[in-house]
Amino acid sequence: MGTDCFFLLFFFVLVLNFDITQAQIPGFISFDCGGQSNFTDDLGLEWTPDNQIIYGITSKISVTNETRQQYQTVRYFPADNRKYCYTLNVKSRTRYLIRATFLYGNFDNNNVYPKFDISMGPTRWATIVISDANIIESQELIFLASDSAVSVCLSNATTGQPFISTLELRPFNGSIYLTPFENQFFLGVSARINFGAENEDPVRYPDDPFDRIWQSDLVKKANYLVDVAPGTDRISTKSPIDTRKDEQPPEKVMQTAVVGRTGMLTYRMNLDGFPGFGWAYTYFAEIEDMGPTETRKFRLVLPGAPELSKAVVNIQENAQGTHRLYEPGYENISLPFVLSFKFGKTSDSTQGPLVNAIEISKYLKISDGSFDGAVAASLVSGYKSLDWAQEGGDPCLPVAWSWLECNLDSEPKIISVKLSGKNLTGRIPSDLTKLNSLEQLWLDGNALTGPIPDFTGCPNLKIIHLENNQLSGDLPLSLADIPNLSQLYLQNNLLTGEVPSSLLNKNLVLNYTGNANLNKGSNGGRQSRNIIIGLVIGATALFLGFLTSCLLLRRRKIYSKTEPKHSMPVMSNAATETAQSFTLFELRNATKNFANKVGSGGYGTVYYGKLNDGKEIAVKILENNNVYQGKKEFANEVSLLSRIHHRNLVQFLGFCQEEGKDILVYEFMHNGTLKEHLYGPKARDRGVKWIKRLEIAEESAKGFMLLFYATYTILNKFHSFEEGLIKKNQDLIANRYANLGTSHVSSIVRGTVGYLDPEYYISNRLTDKTDIYSFGVILLELISGQEAISNENFGINCRNIVQWAKTHIENGDIQGIIDPSLGNEYDIQSMWKIAEKALMCVQPHGNMRPSMSEVIKEIQDAILIEKEVEMAARECRSDEISRHLILNMGSLDLMSNGQDFSMDESFTRPGAR
Repeated sequence: MGTDCFFLLFFFVLVLNFDITQAQIPGFISFDCGGQSNFTDDLGLEWTPDNQIIYGITSKISVTNETRQQYQTVRYFPADNRKYCYTLNVKSRTRYLIRATFLYGNFDNNNVYPKFDISMGPTRWATIVISDANIIESQELIFLASDSAVSVCLSNATTGQPFISTLELRPFNGSIYLTPFENQFFLGVSARINFGAENEDPVRYPDDPFDRIWQSDLVKKANYLVDVAPGTDRISTKSPIDTRKDEQPPEKVMQTAVVGRTGMLTYRMNLDGFPGFGWAYTYFAEIEDMGPTETRKFRLVLPGAPELSKAVVNIQENAQGTHRLYEPGYENISLPFVLSFKFGKTSDSTQGPLVNAIEISKYLKISDGSFDGAVAASLVSGYKSLDWAQEGGDPCLPVAWSWLECNLDSEPKIISVKLSGKNLTGRIPSDLTKLNSLEQLWLDGNALTGPIPDFTGCPNLKIIHLENNQLSGDLPLSLADIPNLSQLYLQNNLLTGEVPSSLLNKNLVLNYTGNANLNKGSNGGRQSRNIIIGLVIGATALFLGFLTSCLLLRRRKIYSKTEPKHSMPVMSNAATETAQSFTLFELRNATKNFANKVGSGGYGTVYYGKLNDGKEIAVKILENNNVYQGKKEFANEVSLLSRIHHRNLVQFLGFCQEEGKDILVYEFMHNGTLKEHLYGPKARDRGVKWIKRLEIAEESAKGFMLLFYATYTILNKFHSFEEGLIKKNQDLIANRYANLGTSHVSSIVRGTVGYLDPEYYISNRLTDKTDIYSFGVILLELISGQEAISNENFGINCRNIVQWAKTHIENGDIQGIIDPSLGNEYDIQSMWKIAEKALMCVQPHGNMRPSMSEVIKEIQDAILIEKEVEMAARECRSDEISRHLILNMGSLDLMSNGQDFSMDESFTRPGAR
């Protein structure tokens, strides 16, 4: 079936109702989305296709080394404003784990990596961001069912089309994952790690009867465990482990562990979804046979947060024996995105710490849903056979049903119902009269019968469309009592009697024609005529406005034809106030006929010059090959540059456009470029400290943002340094958009080698995400002290800093790219923050890259970490032991990142379960 047919026939929303008792394993649901038949996988899980769904399109995919049947197909949906929901039957007051997975596999043959939202009923769950066509993205949520059904919805496609590969539901029993906040918060699973795993395969069903997925600690990637301490050993046992307690981790997970033989276990991990408040537990079981005099005592250390470090753990004592589960943890703890933690042995312990597993989830505030949710549900229940009534989830959240509009209240209310031509029969649903915030009601073009109900319970109603139905009976007097009613359309029905005078005398547009037995009363003629006259006057004014616009457009065209062909650009007053028009003769004298070249890039060459008054300038002669399509575009460029003033941007002084040359003139910065201080001749004289590099990055990013909002430009590169402090960024301006206000421009691919977005090479389209790529390269330069392109520094067959840095970072080897000149004067957590954000900036597809505001926030967090470490070090210099501990531990940012989150502080404490 073609794409056009799809959008015609499937422009609706899916809803799936499936009885969980049909699953082979009691309570388990495993949907193979897009599949065609039932099957049982190698684990013994029975999969059911979602072929009961009549909406969406299924597609086969093929991914190298992926042989599981459930990942050979996907189901995908239109990239529109609707939401597409699976509805699953559950048992109220039972806890469940729900898991959705997404394997793109280039199902649409477009290589446009999708980005869309997934929600749990009215609660926004997560944003699904596909960054690799061959990698499975997974989201897990733990929730307490409060009703007999739950809805999982896909919506808000930013790029590509929403799709899904699998949807799984797993019930728990007893008090597993019981928290004091389960009625207000879901648990979004961020990490579930099996330490000491025998291989990279995860542990799940049947080893875990609840089919939780315990990831192996051997898997190395950018968002997983790194920084394993020297002396870490992996141990295992075949002896049974008693896990019949609390969360009941699987025995196979508890039969492996890591041990810090030198007295320390150190790890660092990224927590997806954080910073924020969460639930964090550690699982311990003594699986080594120790002698009668041997002891194992240790404590958790969270660097920078001594008040959150745990009490001493003695596994045998706490678990009341060997091979038994002990799980201390926090039910409410604030955690950062980059979490560093240690387990260190106590001074009276003979053995180092031991850890079997860790599990961390983030609290996700449950939305109360829309104010009119129950009324809307009752309304659609009478029309279950009709397509428009098949939309699942909440009527307003996170996006509204296609035929509704809702306001922006925290508990949204329905303000518009548009059911024109939706095959409605029977009487007007009484539920509509209960929507007390309703402003517009469109029921025209149906086959509704019976009388018009009383709508006085909807005092905000302004517009009512009931035309082209089969409504009968008298017009109710109550219509005139709706205070805000301004338009009432009743034509072509079977209404009878007289139009109430109170309605005729009301100031509103009223149309009741086509009702043969409905007559106008004797008191309303004058008001009706006034309405008609008003409409005629309005139409006349509209015509005059149209005629005036045409004349203005004609005059504009005539004026443009008289513009001199060879004149200088016509600058606005704002531009000429600050931008000087230089002559080519002046610039030749100032630069000694362009003798001293100080820089070059993809858009031109920069020369040093000095004006007659002694002012030093940087003169940039732009390449004329399609940089500007005419003098108008150059004038726009100069006008915009003249209006931009920021301490982080080099001051724009003026322009010249003679003899076919487009020239921009800037102030000259004496202290050289940043690259000269990182890896040029100045680097040997004085290095740049890490915190100073972060400050440079922050100020430069703000300069980038200013240009984004003011000019929609591409910054190729920045140069900045003055007296060892951040001052200004020399803006080597790249190509501007030919027509300001458009989102992109097609042009010749040009820019500084090593900084230009690879997606731009393919598409010839400039966007703000093109600039983000360039800035990501700069961040990698700041970390490594390496230039963007090198034939010697990045190893065999690698010339690009992006490829080189990505390999190291994704393998957890950040030390391999850190500039040696930094020594030990940096905190590893701030370094990781910037490294990972840099990798996001240089993603191959623009839609995967963060916004500049996100980048600035991450840089500011890194600066805060560095300052906290520096402050802690100063405070502890009097105590040599404390000083040594703090300087080596780093800092942990435990701020909640401004999230709206309120809990009883008494819960912010450890809880052994």
